Amino acid sequence: MSDRTLTEELALKILANEGIEAIWRLHVAAAEAHRDGCPSVAASVTEIAEAAEEVLLRAKERATELGIT
Repeated sequence: MSDRTLTEELALKILANEGIEAIWRLHVAAAEAHRDGCPSVAASVTEIAEAAEEVLLRAKERATELGIT
């Protein structure tokens, strides 16, 4: 069983399917949602974007530990 949160799982799936540029698109979508008067949607999308960023940072740190980068 995974210790990942639902948000982390979603972030991983988005990254796997869409690549790193998805993080930027998520932030843009969050800004648009906020502008359109949907702060809860904006907060949720931002949470997913931040989880994706964290996943990438952890992967980079792990790669460094393994001498891959």
